[in-house]
Amino acid sequence: MMNLLVNIDHVATLRNARGEGYPDPIEAAEVCEKAGASGIVFHLRGDRRHIRDEDVYRLKKSVRGTLDFEMAATDEMIDICKEVDPHLCTLVPEGREELTTEGGLKMESVFDDYKNRVFPKLKETNIEISLFLDPNPEDIELAAELGANAIELHTGTFANADPQKRRHELTRLRKGAKLINELGMKVNAGHGLNLDNLPDLLETVPHLHDVSIGHALISKSVYWGLEKTVKAYLEIMEDYA
Repeated sequence: MMNLLVNIDHVATLRNARGEGYPDPIEAAEVCEKAGASGIVFHLRGDRRHIRDEDVYRLKKSVRGTLDFEMAATDEMIDICKEVDPHLCTLVPEGREELTTEGGLKMESVFDDYKNRVFPKLKETNIEISLFLDPNPEDIELAAELGANAIELHTGTFANADPQKRRHELTRLRKGAKLINELGMKVNAGHGLNLDNLPDLLETVPHLHDVSIGHALISKSVYWGLEKTVKAYLEIMEDYA
């Protein structure tokens, strides 16, 4: 079964641009779920540039489907995540100057810290742990060694590739998904996906469980409205279910 999770970060970005209380990301999440989305994604960043702490707790009360807490693996975020108790936390790299997450975790550099500090804290809960990775076999194997429940494949390189390189990136994603599945983890995917490139991904990459889409979906909804936009993505996904 393949699920659409909608990232509502940039509803909060628009709200924060004027310092007003609208548009409300919690209301956006409710509209997305009513339109058929299986859940909601948010990224609470260290600088609180879009989602804020109060949004997180309101989302926990409001969201009826899967709630995916994207975060850097800092002690602060781990503590908040454990208190909020979402269904899923997705650990991502986070740079202060980046506009958006620019690539997957480099597992060799974070492995010891994740093994000794991060995973023991999160394993005290029932929260599933997903790691945001590029489709590199070495990274995927280290994630399995840690005991990750899922891998979210970073699809941004595919999404931004020119036509010649796109097929190569799809091949990497397909191989990565097969390995993740063989190692007993869920295959999730996200970053840079839109109405134009999503069909190629779904046609090529097997075992997809959760597909997270945010910026492109929220942007299109400025013209179409959230309900119509969510349903357009779901129609594509139903063709490949």
